[in-house]
Amino acid sequence: MRTWVAPGRVNIIGEHTDYNDGFVLPIALPLVTRCAAETTADGLVRVQSRQRPGETVLAGVDELAAARDRLPGWARYPLGVVAEFVRRGHSVPGLMLELDGAVPIGAGLSSSAALSCSVAIALRDLCAPSVADRELIDIARAAENDYAGAPTGVLDQSAAVLCTAGHALFLDVRRFTTGAAGYEQIPFDLAAFGLELLVIDTGQPHELVDGGYARRRDQCEAAATELGVPALRDVAAEADLARIADPVVRRRARHVVAENARVVAVAEKLRRGADPREIGPILVAGHASLRDDFEVSTAALDTAVAAALDAGAHGARMVGGGFGGSAIALVDRERTEAVAAAVGERFADSGFAEPRTFVVVPADGARRES
Repeated sequence: MRTWVAPGRVNIIGEHTDYNDGFVLPIALPLVTRCAAETTADGLVRVQSRQRPGETVLAGVDELAAARDRLPGWARYPLGVVAEFVRRGHSVPGLMLELDGAVPIGAGLSSSAALSCSVAIALRDLCAPSVADRELIDIARAAENDYAGAPTGVLDQSAAVLCTAGHALFLDVRRFTTGAAGYEQIPFDLAAFGLELLVIDTGQPHELVDGGYARRRDQCEAAATELGVPALRDVAAEADLARIADPVVRRRARHVVAENARVVAVAEKLRRGADPREIGPILVAGHASLRDDFEVSTAALDTAVAAALDAGAHGARMVGGGFGGSAIALVDRERTEAVAAAVGERFADSGFAEPRTFVVVPADGARRES
C-alpha cells in the first residue's frame, strides 16, 4: 500500500468569510492525517482507522449513496469522498483505506478536511489522475457537505491542498470557485522576527454538524438577501448594514464585512514584509468580533485569549468555526513557555481542564508520502 497525507490548518485571520464569498488567510499544520490505500477488484470499500481499533467499515462502491445513513459518522468523511468520485463518473473498482490522524479531533484545526483530503488525493492518484486541484478541493468539500453533513465552506479543503511550507495562503474564495486563480502564497516566516505561533487547544470539542454553524450560514444568507447583494463580500461598508432590520442578523453581517477587511489588511502587511507583530491588534479585533457579533466563542476560548494577551502575546484569537476548539497566540519566541504556562494557570483558576499547547509553523499541503 502507498500512503498519502493531508494537513490540518489554522487560519491566521478570516473566520466565517469563506461561505460568504470572501477572503481567508490559513496556513497548513505539520500535523497530518495519513491514508494508506490500494485498489481492489471486488467492488467493495473497506475503511479502517487507527483511532478506531478493531472496527472495519465495509460498503459496496455502487451502494455508497444508499448506505450513508447506516454508516458511523466518522466513516462518512472518507466514504463520502469515494461516493463523490463515483457520482462524478470516475471508475473505482474497490478500495482498502487505512487511516491514521494526528490532527486533534474537535480542536477547530480542520481534522475533518485533513481526513477528506488525504483520501481524495489518494483516490486521484489511484483512480482519476486527470482531476485537478480545484476539482479535488470541490470533491472533498462536497463529501463533507453532502455526505458527512458538515456545512463547511471551501477554506479547510483549500488549505489542506494548496498551502505551502513557509507561507500563508491568501485565498479569494469567489475568484477561486469561479475559475480564476484566486490565491497567492504570502511568505510567513515568524522565526525571522523572533516570533512563534502558539496553538491553545481548549479541549472543548467543536462540532460543525450540531446546528450552530448552519444557523450562522443561514443568517448570513438572510443578510445578503435583505441587502440585495449576491453575498456579504459585496457589501461596500459597514454603514450599509443599517438597512438590516434584525439586530442579530445585522451583527452577523457586521462580523463578516469587518473580517474581510481584516484579512486584506493582514495580507498586505505580510506581503510587504512588515514585522508580524503589527498584525497582533488585528487578531485581537477578530476575536472580539467573533465573540460579540458572531457569538461563536466560548468562556474557555475567551479565557485562553485573555490569558495569552496578559502574559505578553502580541495578538490572540479563537480559530475555526467556534463553539469550542482552539485559539492562537502570536508570541515572542523567548516568551512562548511563559505564555503557555500563564494560560494553563488561568484555566486551572477558572475550573477548566488543562489545555494542550503547541507551536506550529506553515507546512506543505496534501501529497503522496510513500
